[in-house]
Amino acid sequence: MNRKAFSPVMLGPPYNHTEENPATFFLVGIPGLQSSHFWLAISLSAMYTTALVGNSIIMMVICMDSTLQEPMFCFLCVLAAVDIVMSSSVVPKMVSIFSSGHSSISFQACFTQMYFVHAATAMETGLLLAMAFDRYVAICKPLHYKSILTPRVMLGMSVIITTRAVISITPLSWMISHLPFCGSHVVPHSYCEHMAVAKLACADPMASCLYSLIGSSIVVGADVVLIAASYILILRAVFGLSSKNAQWKALSTCGSHVVVMALYYLPGMVSVYISWLGQDSVPLHTQVLLSDFYLIIPPTLNPIIYGLRTKQLRERIWRLLICPFHHSSQSS
Repeated sequence: MNRKAFSPVMLGPPYNHTEENPATFFLVGIPGLQSSHFWLAISLSAMYTTALVGNSIIMMVICMDSTLQEPMFCFLCVLAAVDIVMSSSVVPKMVSIFSSGHSSISFQACFTQMYFVHAATAMETGLLLAMAFDRYVAICKPLHYKSILTPRVMLGMSVIITTRAVISITPLSWMISHLPFCGSHVVPHSYCEHMAVAKLACADPMASCLYSLIGSSIVVGADVVLIAASYILILRAVFGLSSKNAQWKALSTCGSHVVVMALYYLPGMVSVYISWLGQDSVPLHTQVLLSDFYLIIPPTLNPIIYGLRTKQLRERIWRLLICPFHHSSQSS
């Protein structure tokens, strides 16, 4: 009898990964908002350009200026690089979908995109924790700042952040990519978001979904607790300062960090828990928009916030942008 006549359930053995999985997925974009795709493409293009230019300038200024080789600026330079990777993983494909309707993405490209998105977000939360620790040492233990945050310690922190991201994301990527996808190939999202893709699997995706939820809750939860503890200690130290000017300077520096963290953590965690708990009560287009802007708003605003609120960085960027025009006007 022809073997193809039997369904996978009748045959009994597990799905053959190489035979069952589709060659291509199709990304819908934002379900229900297809009429607004053109304007979304323009908005995303502007935000992505801002993210690329802003983060590139920050990386260039920090790398070129020897006076900015402090731990805080080194972490900021790595954060800018991660922001470029995170936004570049999704935005070009989104713009292609919204502007021209090119919604197809290969099986391999889909899971590669998913891996880079999750790895970048895991690295970003680790970097925000490292930056909070840097501010804690700078404000609470200023005399020991250089002896605590040595280049060796910073390198070790960077390696730990990267290793943690890879170790936490690799099992999730393996589990979701080895599910069988023998039904619909249409992903109701604008990028290969984990839950949206997992729901298309022919087998039960609960293991990967639980791993994603529990893993992200542990990693982000631990980081948020440690960041909150750092800033509580910072605030205690700041309000113990006798000089009002010193208090304002410390609060201003920490304020930019707090704004960046709020922009990153609040939309991200709301997006994760809505996909689990509120998917029936929150419209699908709202869920997709929240996931999209979670990946593009922080990379867009981070360089603006740090560039405007950090005096040393603001002065160096201004000098970099103005000097070419100043020299040209003098030569003429």
